Amino acid sequence: MNATLLAVAHGTRDPEGVRTVRALLDEVRRLRPDLRVRLAWLGLVEPSVPQTLASLSGPVVAVPLLLASGYHVRSDLPALLADADPGTVRVTPALGPSPLLADALACRLAEAGRPPDASPVVLAATGSSDPRARADTAESARLLSAHLNAPVTVSFASGEGPPPAEAIAAWHRSGHPDISLATHLLAPGHFAHTLTQTPARWTSSPLGPHPSVAELVLRRYDEAAVPALLRAGDRPVASAYDQ
Repeated sequence: MNATLLAVAHGTRDPEGVRTVRALLDEVRRLRPDLRVRLAWLGLVEPSVPQTLASLSGPVVAVPLLLASGYHVRSDLPALLADADPGTVRVTPALGPSPLLADALACRLAEAGRPPDASPVVLAATGSSDPRARADTAESARLLSAHLNAPVTVSFASGEGPPPAEAIAAWHRSGHPDISLATHLLAPGHFAHTLTQTPARWTSSPLGPHPSVAELVLRRYDEAAVPALLRAGDRPVASAYDQ
């Protein structure tokens, strides 16, 4: 039996954000039509992780639909899985950082009108007080910079670090009038809306159901879904956090 891919999303009150996450999973199913794919939410939207797990049988690979490895990945999700059978549920790392995300970000910037030049980019993430999440975001900026062959700096819509408007203003002061804002978010919501109000010349849309993001979801699944370890009756499978 193939393990079920349980995609775990952050949760949002924005109906468009919910639709976008579901569209991403539709793309995952299109790429892998024989795979059982289910969706659960960390909060605000149902079904919850425990609710979805209760409806599943057999091995499960939980893939956090999160772009960095912050508290949601390292604390909240493991707590929600605490009552699950450790021999049948495995949790993968967050989606980011990854060259596949850099590819999707570059495509969204091009769709927003950014020309294929070396003009600066500000990568705008939600923000986190977790230093590991901020380090992941910095690595995502490095990967995007290499992909675009252009300078990329980091900003955060909340928490520690420069806010997007401040990061854009810094580029303006250094003589760069045309700045692009790369929205390092998976789906529309409160933070994505605030990013549309900065002085950036071009602002990309959230990553959404981009094929590279769907491919990355499947890559995280494949890295964890080792049949010899997930087969019923085998020894318990360690969490990704034990690696």
